[in-house]
Amino acid sequence: MLITEGRPYNNMRQLSCIMFMLLLSFCLAQEMQFEPGLARIAQFSGEGRAMYRNYPNALPSLLRHVQQKTSFKVLPEPLIISDFSDERLRHCPFLYVNFADREEWNFSEAEIKGLREYLERGGFMYIDAGITASFLREHPGLGQHHSYAEWEESPEISQAFKQVFPELSFQALKRSDPLFAAFYQGLPDTSLLPDSVRTYTEQEKWPEGTYSAVALRLQGRIAVLVTPIVAMGWAKNSLEQWETYIRFRILEGNEKLPEMLAGAAYGGPRFEVTREDGGKDIIYCQEAALPAWAQEPDGNWRVFRYYASQEISDFAHQFYTQLGTNIIVYALTN
Repeated sequence: MLITEGRPYNNMRQLSCIMFMLLLSFCLAQEMQFEPGLARIAQFSGEGRAMYRNYPNALPSLLRHVQQKTSFKVLPEPLIISDFSDERLRHCPFLYVNFADREEWNFSEAEIKGLREYLERGGFMYIDAGITASFLREHPGLGQHHSYAEWEESPEISQAFKQVFPELSFQALKRSDPLFAAFYQGLPDTSLLPDSVRTYTEQEKWPEGTYSAVALRLQGRIAVLVTPIVAMGWAKNSLEQWETYIRFRILEGNEKLPEMLAGAAYGGPRFEVTREDGGKDIIYCQEAALPAWAQEPDGNWRVFRYYASQEISDFAHQFYTQLGTNIIVYALTN
């Protein structure tokens, strides 16, 4: 649907733009071939829910950035599919899925066959928000707004892909993986971040521009990538302003905390979270999804603290956009 916000078509240029968009939509619907080298990016959306998918402006914003900053030619609007057996996937080297845009992850026989063929033929599937720490899983919406570094896919994804490739399993993606430097290297400029936030970000949160992720590999290449939410940092509005405001959650500690927290009372549940090295952090929550402090495998204790500022939010958007660009560039070149 073309929305004009109630404004009349007041000149021929505007009318020409509208006609072009209608023609482009028609071409997509008719499966017409586009110029060689033009990548078509697919996005999953539940049946009849394309207008209500999570972060609807996120992927188009990222694709525009890829167009502007790299030499890759990609259509700015993704091809929306509602079933993984859709034959149009054959023309799309990259498939983006927000985990919460699919209500259940039990694939049909046609989807199992379609996904297996798509991935074996070189397709790349990226499942955003497919890693949700255990303290976020009871309420799916929380995984859209809170990321937490964990190296283990959500149980639904693990079970689903056992239907597709029973002999394979997801493995933690090492921070040294080439994916994290496919186009951008390192972090955006951290100089405007507060000292404690900068140190934690550079050394623990996103060292060298990396992110917690797991991958399913076929013949050595990544075929399915799964991460905590990234799209919350991509979307821009018509004025090229970021649509979301992002805070940072970091861990802070001091020498007195172990003695204080070992016997402290807490009002929420306790969870285990898988670390990059396979160890387990124990997360203590004051409420269902509000982590208060953590006990680490070496016996150390630290508390969670939130920081917010425009500089922090802008930095996060730059990082998430760089990460998304690296994922797409990696997928299109491997």
